[in-house]
Amino acid sequence: MVPQRPDKVVPAILLSLLAIVLFDFMGLIVKHLSEDYSAAELSAYRNFFGLIPSAIVLFSSRQWHQKGRLMRMRQWELACLRGVITAMAQFLFYLSLGRLAFATASTITYSNALFMTALAVPLLSERVGLARWLAVGVGFLGVVMIVGPTGENFTYDALLPLGAAFLYALSGVMARMMDQSVPSPLINLYSTVVSCGGAVLLTLLTGGFSVLDGSRDLGWIVAMGCLGGSAVLALVVSFRMTEQSNLAPFNYFGILIAFVFGWAFFGEAPIDDLFPGAFLIATGGLLIVWRERRLRQTKTAHALNAD
Repeated sequence: MVPQRPDKVVPAILLSLLAIVLFDFMGLIVKHLSEDYSAAELSAYRNFFGLIPSAIVLFSSRQWHQKGRLMRMRQWELACLRGVITAMAQFLFYLSLGRLAFATASTITYSNALFMTALAVPLLSERVGLARWLAVGVGFLGVVMIVGPTGENFTYDALLPLGAAFLYALSGVMARMMDQSVPSPLINLYSTVVSCGGAVLLTLLTGGFSVLDGSRDLGWIVAMGCLGGSAVLALVVSFRMTEQSNLAPFNYFGILIAFVFGWAFFGEAPIDDLFPGAFLIATGGLLIVWRERRLRQTKTAHALNAD
């Protein structure tokens, strides 16, 4: 593995934090519009306008140009299936934003790192040791505390972001199943196109599109799609600047950002619902990151010793 230049780590972290903020702003718009538009509609609009940043990422990819600007890929069926799964994940998450406190819905989706670890066993044939299973257990304990299945205030709506987290994790694992020679932006474009089509179909099956209520709502919708697509663009660029393990610990700042945004824009402060569950979710995710980094360092050391 080629070491990253140290001067790129800090910009990459800043870009990943920017992506989190952009995603949260997108989520705020989704919650704002959810009173008048269905989750399926909002998912369709998000993916349609998100195609612009996706195309920009692809056409600015040096790897894609070096490989002859090919648009075809061997595992196109898997890429399309990933797009369908992403559309379903968006639908559940957007639905939860309209029914739950913003910070609560956002925090539960951070359990996707735990699901990715669990899914890597059957789908990628990875070996997950006791330390990482313990981390998964700690994280899921946090999820259970937030969802509160035995509490008096429990609603099945709390399962919506949990389902979204599982599907987002499945989408992430499927991306790792793709051929290494395929540029990531091409995979992302395939998935975005199919997600858009899937969301449109879901909208038509659940009542169709609503008439836009003036130019203001159109502006919100365009902003929602561009924010989501730009967030993906920022993440892709940050992943190219440094290893993902350097960025993962900072993802959990998103829990705090979501709490602040929910309080500032909607007057929500679900402290009792989120803590200490949110702390355990972050702890479980960070333990997984720490363990994976240790394993990578050990493998690198063995390889150097072998040479």
